[in-house]
Amino acid sequence: MRRPVALIALTALVVAGCGDSNSPPTAGPSTVPSSSMPVEPTDQPTDEPSTPASETPPTQTPTDPPTEGCIDQKLQSLTLREQAAQLIMTGIDASGMTSAQKAVVQQKSGSVFLMGASGSLSHTRSAMTAVNTAATVKGVRPLIAADQEGGQIQRLKGSGFDRIPAATVQGTWSSSKLTAQAQVWGSQLKQAGVNVDLAPVADVVPSSLKSQNAPIGQLNREYGNTPADASRGVQAFVQGMRKAGVATSVKHFPGLGRVRGNTDFSSGVVDNVTVRGDDDLQPFADGIKAGASMVMISTVTYTKIDPKNRAIFSPTVIQGMVRGDLGWSGVVITDDVGAAAEVASVPAGARATRFVAAGGDIVINAKAGLTTTMVDALVAKAQQDKSFAAKLASSVRRVLTLKQDHGLVSCG
Repeated sequence: MRRPVALIALTALVVAGCGDSNSPPTAGPSTVPSSSMPVEPTDQPTDEPSTPASETPPTQTPTDPPTEGCIDQKLQSLTLREQAAQLIMTGIDASGMTSAQKAVVQQKSGSVFLMGASGSLSHTRSAMTAVNTAATVKGVRPLIAADQEGGQIQRLKGSGFDRIPAATVQGTWSSSKLTAQAQVWGSQLKQAGVNVDLAPVADVVPSSLKSQNAPIGQLNREYGNTPADASRGVQAFVQGMRKAGVATSVKHFPGLGRVRGNTDFSSGVVDNVTVRGDDDLQPFADGIKAGASMVMISTVTYTKIDPKNRAIFSPTVIQGMVRGDLGWSGVVITDDVGAAAEVASVPAGARATRFVAAGGDIVINAKAGLTTTMVDALVAKAQQDKSFAAKLASSVRRVLTLKQDHGLVSCG
C-alpha cells in the first residue's frame, strides 16, 4: 500500500452568461482520510500557466440568478428523452457522418467524438458544421470531441493540424513551452469546430512496468514515471488548451499505469495495487486544479478500492473519490463503453444506467448504433425510479453548465 497524499478540493465554478470562459477554477488543499469509503452495490446488472486577469471574464457564484436562470430554462425546456440524449457521446467518422451516424445524431445526441482519419482542418470544419446543425436542440449545441494527445494517439491530422509529439516527448519540455504549444494545438481544434480534447493522460506508469503496460506505456502516452513529472505535463497541457477555449478531460481515473491489458481489446483487466489516497492520483488532482473540464473514468476493476465493480460503475470511485476526495463537482465521463472489450458482457443499456446511477454524467459510445438503446434505457429507468430521475437531471445540469461555459448554450 502506498502512502496517502493530500488531494485537491475544488470549489464549484459557474461562469456568467453563455460565453466562453478561460478562467481556471480556484482550489484549496484538503486531506481526506483514505478510510472514509462508502458502501456500494455489487457488480450485477441493474436496470493553463493561468490566463492573465486581463483576459479572464468576471465570474459569478453558483447562486447567481442569471446563470441559474439560463440552466434552469434549458433543463425545463428539454423533454426527458432530450435530457437523456445529452448524456451520450456518440462516435462518428472524423471525415464526416455516415448516413447511419447522421440519423442517430439527428435524434439530438448531446455530444459526438471523432474516429478514423480526418483529412484537412478545412474539411473537418465543414463536417463539424453539419454535426452542429444535426445535433443542436433548443439552443443547446453539441460537445464535439477528439483524442488529440499526440504521438500514436492523434485523431486529427492533415493540412492545418500540427503533428503533435507523444506525451513522453512533451514531458521533457518546460511547462511554459508545453502550455504555449498546447494553446496552438487547441486553437487548431477550435478552428476545426472541435471544442473538446479527450486529453491529457494523467496516468503514472512506473518505469519498471513501461514495457508491460499496453494501454499507456507501450504507446508512450505518459508524461512521466512519477506523480510529480506527470502532474507537471498534465497541468501545462490543460492550461494551454484552456487558453485556446478547448475543454479537456484528465484520464483514466484512478489510473491505467499499473495494468497490463488494454481495455479496448482485452476483458478482465484488473489493478491489484492502486489504493484510495494513492500517490499516483496526484496528477488528476493537479489537472483539475489547472482547469480541466472533465474527469474520465477507466473501465478497469481496482481490487483494493472496489473489488465488486468496474470503476465506471463504482459509487466508491465516482462519488467517494472523484466527487468526495477530489472535490470535483463538474462533469464525469466514461472511457469508451461502446466498442471496448472490457464491458462487452454488460448489456448496452445497463452500461449507461449503471454509470449514471454511480454518479457519472457522459457515456462515450463508439458504436453509434447503440446510442438509441442507451437513451431508451436511461429514459425507462428515470420513468420507473424517482431517485434515478433526480440523478439524471443532476447529470444533465452539469453537462449544460459545461456547455454554457464554452458558449454552446443560447439563453433567452
